[in-house]
Amino acid sequence: MNEDRPFLGILLMLVFCVLAPLGDSVAKLLGGVVSLGVLVFARFAIQAVMLAPMVWASGQSLRLPPGLLGLTLTRTVLHILGIGLMFSALRYLPLADALAIVFVMPFIMLILGHFFMGEEVGRHRMAACAVGFLGTLLVIQPNFVDVGLPALLPLGVALAFALFMMVTRRVARALDPIRLQAVSGIQAVLIVGPLLVLLPVARGDFNFVLGLYGWGLVAALGVIGTLAHLFMTWSLRFAPASTLAPMQYLEIPVGTLLGWLIFRDLPNGLAALGICITIAAGLYVIVRERRLSQPPPDVPAAV
Repeated sequence: MNEDRPFLGILLMLVFCVLAPLGDSVAKLLGGVVSLGVLVFARFAIQAVMLAPMVWASGQSLRLPPGLLGLTLTRTVLHILGIGLMFSALRYLPLADALAIVFVMPFIMLILGHFFMGEEVGRHRMAACAVGFLGTLLVIQPNFVDVGLPALLPLGVALAFALFMMVTRRVARALDPIRLQAVSGIQAVLIVGPLLVLLPVARGDFNFVLGLYGWGLVAALGVIGTLAHLFMTWSLRFAPASTLAPMQYLEIPVGTLLGWLIFRDLPNGLAALGICITIAAGLYVIVRERRLSQPPPDVPAAV
């Protein structure tokens, strides 16, 4: 079992915070071309194809240890639900807005981590999380009158992924991340695949003739998503979920930048201020956790 190493966990989560919005951007590009069910299936099928051979090559087995099947299956279902809701939200909402609404998730994680996993939540992390949330509110600038009910979809994403990360925290220390993600990909294919066959509405009027660009985006979606959640899983092996929660606010400025570069959605001045506040809160947590993770200096004995 690994000992907690908060600073390393934070660095790994930072990589996830870059890759995850990039994958969301690809999903948004594909949203008007590929049905939701096919997108979700492709995301997990590519994950399984990428990682299962790596598990076998390392001499490991995809068979789970006793007692972990229920947890990994629960984690996979939550993952499918969270990704499906996010892909749906991106069909209606700008990338930055969708990510900003999702970021009620760290508060859910703090509550779950404290009450159900016994994790300590100090006032500094709580304050940084609250400041980051204020920045999020400035970025999102909600307008539910214009957006309607689809604006609620990211709230479902937040709940699903908060529970997903709690379960991941339980499983990640017992299984190698690559092995865990390979099993998750296979489980998801076995769940989503039959739904595509039995429910025409799940696959829509999907056309296999997407062209090189379309299939390239589908492949990129699977590869980026697989790598992102590998880094997230690694991060949870070294730090409590409550420590990593404020760091995920950094997905918002990354998503805002990608939204401008790809979709030409640029935040106004108030949203830009919110992004700065969010980044400042995240950097504060990094500096503090790095300082706390260092051993105290030796104190000379009294003479």
